[in-house]
Amino acid sequence: MDILEVFSKNVRSYREKQGLSQEAFAEKCGLHRTYISAVERQKRSISLNNVQKIADALEVETYKLFLAQDND
Repeated sequence: MDILEVFSKNVRSYREKQGLSQEAFAEKCGLHRTYISAVERQKRSISLNNVQKIADALEVETYKLFLAQDND
């Protein structure tokens, strides 16, 4: 599994566990909904600044977004 796939699956999983829509989550991150959608679908690479914004909004330590899980 590549790092972009791991990251995108983890973002979606943590977001869904918090019961947040992409729109609500994007607002919490200070990012656009279409950007969050593209990240979750592995259509965009992401800057380290935005990785940190996402981790902060999810209230998880940044490194956890890069750990492979059994999210299937």
